[in-house]
Amino acid sequence: MNSEISREALIFVETIFEKKIEDVVALDVSNLTSVADVFIIGSGRSTRQVKAIAEHVRRSLRKKGKKPLGIDGEKEGNWVLLDYGNVVIHIFFEPVRRFYDLEGLWLDAEKICLDYINKKSGEMESLSEIEDDLWTYGEDDYEEF
Repeated sequence: MNSEISREALIFVETIFEKKIEDVVALDVSNLTSVADVFIIGSGRSTRQVKAIAEHVRRSLRKKGKKPLGIDGEKEGNWVLLDYGNVVIHIFFEPVRRFYDLEGLWLDAEKICLDYINKKSGEMESLSEIEDDLWTYGEDDYEEF
């Protein structure tokens, strides 16, 4: 994974974790599509929570100088898509996420490891401390037996 892509994704991932989003997955799709470099996928327990997460992400990223190119699904709250160009954020109501199964659709994409960021916001490390821990895993990372 390109470290520049991982730095870009980190800003978005940190913002998403400020709300009670569940099952966050970040996929490096840079080698699979020209639409974006990273898809970030997460879930909410209700349409109301999905809307609240999307609104928070939009406002927080705007304060950081990131403006979306487009937003879709915000009124319904089943699947909100926030398009930031290189990074596309998908926030799903959990049953809708299972139905569309984006992770299955993009099965060939490398997953960006998010273990280091899945902490309480007060315990988050700075970007420079965790930068070396940002890695991906795929078929090439496992030894063949």
